[in-house]
Amino acid sequence: MSDPEGAGRREALKRVAVTLRAGDVGFALAGGYAGWALGGPEPDNDVDFVVAEADADRAASVLGEAGLDVRQPPEDWLFKVYTDGAMVDVLFRLAGETVDDELLGRAVEQEVLSVSMPVVDATDLVIGKLAALNEHACDLSKVLPTARALREKIDWPRAEAATAWNDIAVACLFLLRRLQVVPEA
Repeated sequence: MSDPEGAGRREALKRVAVTLRAGDVGFALAGGYAGWALGGPEPDNDVDFVVAEADADRAASVLGEAGLDVRQPPEDWLFKVYTDGAMVDVLFRLAGETVDDELLGRAVEQEVLSVSMPVVDATDLVIGKLAALNEHACDLSKVLPTARALREKIDWPRAEAATAWNDIAVACLFLLRRLQVVPEA
């Protein structure tokens, strides 16, 4: 499933978004491609969408009925969709927190690759990236470029309050402040 140019991922992104919208499932583009849509660097891995946890089964059914290959991995917080030679993660929990209508309601409707779709709010995106940091997954390269590119769009006090429980996120925010990405309090 190697796609160094990202063409398959971009087609999969459009196909899943159009299918969810046609199925009347609330969703938002999330993860690295949300960061890209908001002005950050394009990721070189999978595509992520979020749906409300209460709608996860219906979302999987809508995508499966449209002929997409839907699979349930061992993790109990997402399912995977394979199409156009790419993998799409559809998450209904982010860093242990349930995706709900409130998070989806903050998403911003915008055109991505000529398809209108909701994209998670920049602050929610960064909160998710910070909250996912832990002792086993503390790769700051997943946070720093996006935070730097989107810094003016992020409600930093909200991001800091939402991730204050995570020592690695706090350290990352300290570094971002030292790099003058996060403004001084």
